[in-house]
Order: sequence, then C-alpha cells, then structure tokens
Amino acid sequence: MRRAVTLALIILTAVLLQSTLFGEIRLVGARPELLYLVTILIAMREGPSEGAIAGFASGLVVDFLLNQPKGITALTLTILGYVVGQLRQYIVSTSPWLPSILVVIGTFCGVVFFGILSFLLGQLDVSVAYLLKMAFLSAIYNGLLTPIVYPILRRVTDTSDARSVFRW
Repeated sequence: MRRAVTLALIILTAVLLQSTLFGEIRLVGARPELLYLVTILIAMREGPSEGAIAGFASGLVVDFLLNQPKGITALTLTILGYVVGQLRQYIVSTSPWLPSILVVIGTFCGVVFFGILSFLLGQLDVSVAYLLKMAFLSAIYNGLLTPIVYPILRRVTDTSDARSVFRW
C-alpha cells in the first residue's frame, strides 16, 4: 500500500509541475516531458512491471487532462516503462551518466512513438521534421533535468528503510 501511495504522489507531483511550472519554461520552443522522465527513472530503478504501472497511471492522468483521444499517452508511457525496465536488466554499466542517457533515448523514442500514434489517429498536424525536432529538444531537456530529479526519486522510492521518505 505504501508503494502505491508513493507512486501516486510522485505522479501527481510530476503532473502538477508539468502543467504549471514547466509548462511555461521552454527550451528553443520545447518543454520537458516530466512524465516521460519519471516513468523512465522508475522503470530503470524498479523494473519493467513497476515501469509499466507508473507509465499507465501517469499516462491516464494526462489523457484525461488533455483534449485528445483517451489512451494515447497511457499506451505510450506503458510501453516506454516496460521496455526501459526490460533493457535495464541487460545493462551492466555503473556509469553515473546512465540515467541521463536512458532518459534522453527513452524520451526521444517515446515522443516519436506518441507522434506516430497521434498521426495514425488523425490528431497530428505537424511535419515529421517538427516532430523530430521537438522530440530531440524534449529529450535534451529531460536529460538535463535527470541529475536533479533522479536523486530525489531514488530517495523517495528507497524501500530499505520505511522512514527514508521523511528523512531529508
């Protein structure tokens, strides 16, 4: 039960930050995709099932907030969380750059996949070049935010001590 509440609070915080603070801050026209960032980091840390659950929950929240067909973001983030969780099992590097690299690649692929799904459903009205540019810029933005978000997320999701969430 504690893990579910923690996951819900993480997702709620990311949605609130995405829609308020980071919705206004843009990097060359692109904004960060905090829910992609959170989903990737949870999947990297907890594995494919937790990543898929986090992706589905956060995607569903976003889908109900946006005026678009329901399920596109949920499907994208569910697949993204599962794939990153599966890939992490096979990566043996302990490099401190690994979270940022996974976030950049995952965000880029996720935004492109979201764009493809939106196009197939008749919801995308931008060029492929623009989609790739926004995916690249969002990926870079998320990569820059990873060194800030990852230690906080790691601390909050640490299950070795039940009181670790409240000790900063």
